[in-house]
Amino acid sequence: MLAQLFVDISDLWGKYSTVYLTGIRNTLILATVATLIGCIIGFLCGILQTIPCGPKENLLKRIFLKIVRILIRAYVEIFRGTPMILQAVFIYYGMPYFFNITFKSIWTVSIIVVSINTGAYMAESVRGGIMSIDNGQFEGAKSIGMNHWQTMLYIILPQTLRNIMPQIGNNYIINVKDTSVMFIIGFSDFFAVHKMVSGAVFKYFPSAFLEMGGYLCLTLLASFLLRKLEKKLAGKPDYELVQTDQLVMAAGTYSYPAENESPFDEVSKDYKGEK
Repeated sequence: MLAQLFVDISDLWGKYSTVYLTGIRNTLILATVATLIGCIIGFLCGILQTIPCGPKENLLKRIFLKIVRILIRAYVEIFRGTPMILQAVFIYYGMPYFFNITFKSIWTVSIIVVSINTGAYMAESVRGGIMSIDNGQFEGAKSIGMNHWQTMLYIILPQTLRNIMPQIGNNYIINVKDTSVMFIIGFSDFFAVHKMVSGAVFKYFPSAFLEMGGYLCLTLLASFLLRKLEKKLAGKPDYELVQTDQLVMAAGTYSYPAENESPFDEVSKDYKGEK
């Protein structure tokens, strides 16, 4: 039976390898683009949620930030609390129904759905990453005249990005797998190819076995590359301390007065031209 399974898998790959590879390509493109856009959405939401807004701030600013945070919270809870497959159905079929908006490209809808779903998860990750940074760094930036956006851009966000890189990688791996639900709206990803091939040759399990192996290879490769990126962002595990002070003058540039001689005598000699 096992030998027959590998024979069937070999036959499927021999006949439909081009179709399978096309599905893999579409899956990787969708997962990569949607994860990048989702990270941008998440960072924007995370920054907006952490803007300081005390009772002494302008009333309009407080009202605006309150509304923005309510909208962000609603967005996060809705898209984290509903399945992506239903989000795809709602956007693809619901937008024409409610707003008379028709999408001409399945790619556009798929990228929108996966991006906003990823952004909802990333928003909370970024918010937590920003809040994990020590308050002393905010105070230090404020003491040298930086405003909130400068502090975020140059001090906080680089550290936040490094801290949440494992979560970004986790979301990317999830997207590689979860893009399979886009077949519901006709997107030709890796899983959609399996549905098509198994329906054509009536070899459902061999095709599913091939799909499972393909997804496993994609996720293992992504995990390997993301761990390499994490190590690169973390820097070297060891470092050398600076042994010399660059602000100290080099040896031989000092002129010490002779023993039992006052420094003022040295100045007097220089003034008279004596050596």
